[in-house]
Amino acid sequence: MPLLDNAPLHRAMESGHSAWSNAPFFGAHKMMKSDRLRGITSMILAVCVFSIMDATMKRLSSHYAPLQISCMRSVASLICIVAPIVLRRSWADLKASSPLLHVARGVLGISMLVTFVFAVNRLTLAQTYSFSLAAPLLMTALSVPLFGDRVSRARWSAIIAGLAGVLIVLQPWSKGAIPLAAAAAAAAATVCYSLSALSVRSLGNKHSSISMVFWYLALVSVGAGALCVASWQPIRSEDWKWLAAVGVSGALGQYWLTDAFRRAPASVVGPFEYTAIIWAFLIDWIFWAAYPSAALIVGAIVVIASGIFVIFDEKRMTEVDLMRGAPMP
Repeated sequence: MPLLDNAPLHRAMESGHSAWSNAPFFGAHKMMKSDRLRGITSMILAVCVFSIMDATMKRLSSHYAPLQISCMRSVASLICIVAPIVLRRSWADLKASSPLLHVARGVLGISMLVTFVFAVNRLTLAQTYSFSLAAPLLMTALSVPLFGDRVSRARWSAIIAGLAGVLIVLQPWSKGAIPLAAAAAAAAATVCYSLSALSVRSLGNKHSSISMVFWYLALVSVGAGALCVASWQPIRSEDWKWLAAVGVSGALGQYWLTDAFRRAPASVVGPFEYTAIIWAFLIDWIFWAAYPSAALIVGAIVVIASGIFVIFDEKRMTEVDLMRGAPMP
């Protein structure tokens, strides 16, 4: 799946709520069914445009360094997010606290984007996504030492199975193994993404989604820009349209992602985030004439199945805790 700053996604997965969670019972069933379908549609659209954004960054990576692309990507998305704030004059929505945690997210964001761009420049989009598909599994594992969450044996088994799926994609025993440097970069991007996403649990109660996204993009823009100022390459005239595409696709993806989790629970729309691998297969085939190997397809299926199991097991555990009146982890 695309690696992105999806604060709405992780806030929804943590809370388990949606726009209709407190709706009156009368007439709620019809509204729930309609909103679920619209939420699923919004998730599929979000994943599609984020995949387009990542493909555009892959194209730009042939001429610009990863740090510069990280800066340009963040600036382009930041402009699209700031525009409606200016029009509505809703500056109060950007109120923030916990500056050190925001800075930490910014550092993780720079690291994630740099390693992701490095990897996607050397691998196909589908190969790169096969690593990030494991992010929900890694987040589940990391939530144990970081937040003291309870993880069942079944979920640990799913995590192990998902990591085995990544190994199938890597094929370290085969002559067609993925290059070690690119694989390490994709894995590092997934780790940074998972840690950044988990930080939303600490920020979510004090910040709006737009505030978290704004400060994340602002810090990544400034930090990556400062680090690459000495090696900055002038932007070619033919690349401005691609930068515009990055900004627009990022903004649209953020809107649809937020809408998806506003309309339906994470257990309904979350699995559709895995449609990213389908978009990746199509983009690789159309633009780079790259076809997925059998190992890539099998490994991706294993990782996706493991991730979907974790999502539904989380839903089941949440329902059990609510029935028992136990506090949420």
